[in-house]
Amino acid sequence: QVQLVESGGGLVQAGGSLRLSCAASGRTFSNYVMGWFRQAPGKEREFVAAISWSGGRTEYADSVKGRFTVSRDNAKNTVYLQMTSLKPEDTALYYCAATGTILYTTTDEYRYWGQGTQVTVSS
Repeated sequence: QVQLVESGGGLVQAGGSLRLSCAASGRTFSNYVMGWFRQAPGKEREFVAAISWSGGRTEYADSVKGRFTVSRDNAKNTVYLQMTSLKPEDTALYYCAATGTILYTTTDEYRYWGQGTQVTVSS
């Protein structure tokens, strides 16, 4: 079992930045691929970014490439999502999630989920 707790969300103006954190506890954090997803009101949950267990490989949704950066610190059991050049369409509830050793980009493959942190970008 892995417990995930997100933090760092908030209200920011368009063009601004935020850094989300996801603290993990339970089983060995470094064994898991970690992902970030988001869900806007009335929309499906969608993939944002993912990072391999070592941090050596990352994947991003096209909508966030060049603006968001995912990273992890296995010594601190924490994964981060640095978000820059934020747009109103980035407004959503952001979730972190954990899966096994394969870097998936679909929600169905992730077993453990946090409760989410709200990001609101004003225009």
